[in-house]
Amino acid sequence: MSTLNGRILVTGGAGFIGSALIWALNRRGLSNIVVTDILGSDEKWKNLPPLQFADYVEAGEFRTRIAAKPAAFGEFSAVFHLGACSATTEKNATYLIDNNFNVTQELAAWALAQKARFIYASSAATYGDGAEGMDDRSEKIGRLRPLNMYGYSKHLFDLYAQRVGWLDRIVGVKYFNVFGPNEDHKADMRSLVNKAYQQILTTGKVGLFKSLHPDYKDGEQKRDFLYVKDAVEMTIHFAETAPTAGGLYNLGSGEANTWLTLTRAIFAALSREPAIEFIDLPETLRGKYQYFTQADVSKLRSTGYTRPMTPLAEAVRDYVQGYLMTGRKLGD
Repeated sequence: MSTLNGRILVTGGAGFIGSALIWALNRRGLSNIVVTDILGSDEKWKNLPPLQFADYVEAGEFRTRIAAKPAAFGEFSAVFHLGACSATTEKNATYLIDNNFNVTQELAAWALAQKARFIYASSAATYGDGAEGMDDRSEKIGRLRPLNMYGYSKHLFDLYAQRVGWLDRIVGVKYFNVFGPNEDHKADMRSLVNKAYQQILTTGKVGLFKSLHPDYKDGEQKRDFLYVKDAVEMTIHFAETAPTAGGLYNLGSGEANTWLTLTRAIFAALSREPAIEFIDLPETLRGKYQYFTQADVSKLRSTGYTRPMTPLAEAVRDYVQGYLMTGRKLGD
């Protein structure tokens, strides 16, 4: 039975995946949604005007008020906790622990107490360099070694939820390399598609990182690229058609594509011949760079998720031509 029949909370709802999720809920005719975020001084607020929702609350105020009075905002049937610091280069470990670990802990306990479905964003960054595989079966997670503090802050909650026995009642979704509309505000954390589009407009070419790994030639490092429209369908699935599933789930395309393949698809969407140069990997990323990611989505499929993944070239074309070239947001 769907858990989308009551009020829905979306944290991080002005952000990239959060706003896309609200868009997908709106397409289902759902608008009884409370949105929380930290709007700050960037321009992610621009993702909100085309969307339909019942209320907006700053995340800090929401946290304070439910701590003092759990019923302060009434009851919810589903909680999508997508709010987090997603910067893989963030150095402030204290900030990351509070924002990504403590808040998730508090919200999960609160949601479980009121019997709301709780779905939260973990991350493929928890897998580190992939030496221990990218297996989303929860018995494997103790061996994972994230490469950066962001990944570790996500990993800590996965471990905590397992330790206290929550994982069979909640869902942690491990997003791989998500790209698509509504990511403009993410600065250096934007996808290559977004960055490359701007580079092509200004310089006519795209810079890709050189490889420092003997097994990968320049531009042939591989990632699992997932279109945001697919990512939110997978996420909503756990509240809509698999409301009793629990545990950690990889959300990806299930395919590993090279940066060269992705970049050529961007040029193709613009009807231009590829012009690619290779640049040095920044010092800040050395030793912390994933050379290969690929989601095993068999566990997701086992819960009854049957939608096909959007082919990479088709997804890139939809994003470039439908949004980047037009300036549209999801819902416009």
